[in-house]
Amino acid sequence: MKDMLEGILQPWVYVPVLFIAWLGVAFALKKLAFHRLRLLAMRTAFRFDDVLVESLSRPISILILGAGLLLLSRLLPLTGDADRAVAVLFQLSIVAAGVLFFDRLLRSVMDLYREQIQAGISPKTVSVIVRTLIYGTALLIFLDSVGVSITPLIASLGIGSLAVGLALQDTLINLFSGIYVSFDKPVRVGDFVKLESGEEGYVTDIGWRSTRIRMLANNMVIIPNHKLTSSILTNYYAPDKEVAVLVQVGVHYDSDLEKVERVTTDVARRIMKSVPGGVPAFEPFIRYHTFDASSINFTVVMRAREFVDSYLIKHEFIKALQKRFREEGIVIPFPLRTIDLAPEAVQALRQAATGRTEP
Repeated sequence: MKDMLEGILQPWVYVPVLFIAWLGVAFALKKLAFHRLRLLAMRTAFRFDDVLVESLSRPISILILGAGLLLLSRLLPLTGDADRAVAVLFQLSIVAAGVLFFDRLLRSVMDLYREQIQAGISPKTVSVIVRTLIYGTALLIFLDSVGVSITPLIASLGIGSLAVGLALQDTLINLFSGIYVSFDKPVRVGDFVKLESGEEGYVTDIGWRSTRIRMLANNMVIIPNHKLTSSILTNYYAPDKEVAVLVQVGVHYDSDLEKVERVTTDVARRIMKSVPGGVPAFEPFIRYHTFDASSINFTVVMRAREFVDSYLIKHEFIKALQKRFREEGIVIPFPLRTIDLAPEAVQALRQAATGRTEP
């Protein structure tokens, strides 16, 4: 009896010692290995390897503990239920290590590239969506590993997802459109844009469902994201903020076109240097293009620092050009129309005007 008791108690003495020794050696090796990995990561220009090393640290610790528990279950004389419980804990440690690794990696990558994804759907929203998928997948893997059938659960989730998807179809379309805007970046917060329907203004917010544009009249236009991604949109801040300012002008047919060009470019040059929003280094020019009914038409090309500056530039340029044309004797003609009438119609008009019949 005594020998039997000693045989039973003996593993309970040396196995904990082995477990503690295992933890000590494993954590010491882990500390040494990660110290060298961090040094190697610091020597590279990439930051992703630093993120990867830090994301592996805690999951490796959990796997070391899980492996220690498995060692205990193999060396201790445990009952069947206790042995199965330790096996479940080991499987749980594997799943937990995987979840923590991907969760930490996700959050670190989001922080690393936060500036690149600051436009569009918020990084916090993307993080919540992806983390929900990670934890949900880990839960299903764990249930399947411990013998719980997940087929009915997956079928239920599929039917439920279909019902939710149909009910929230518009919301989901806007959500994925917001994700597209976040990564493709056709517009950013602060850009001045013009919609296909004619509205134009500054983008003030790009949310998970809609985009808000503040018009110049200080009104707010709220556009569902799927309409934003499917419509033709002009972004006046892409590829840069500077825009051409085009003004259409017409002069009389008797005008000296060389003089007109010289005077017009001189006025435009002064406007570029004196009006706020103009680009002083830009050299304005004109291009004649049309023999119109009563004038020779041309386009004056100037440049503004951004789109809204073009309004003031056009305003000041038109005032200055009219004044200078008057001083130089250059005529901007009124529209003329020539009407051809038959002699009988002319005679009838004369009779109507004089009130008497001519012989």
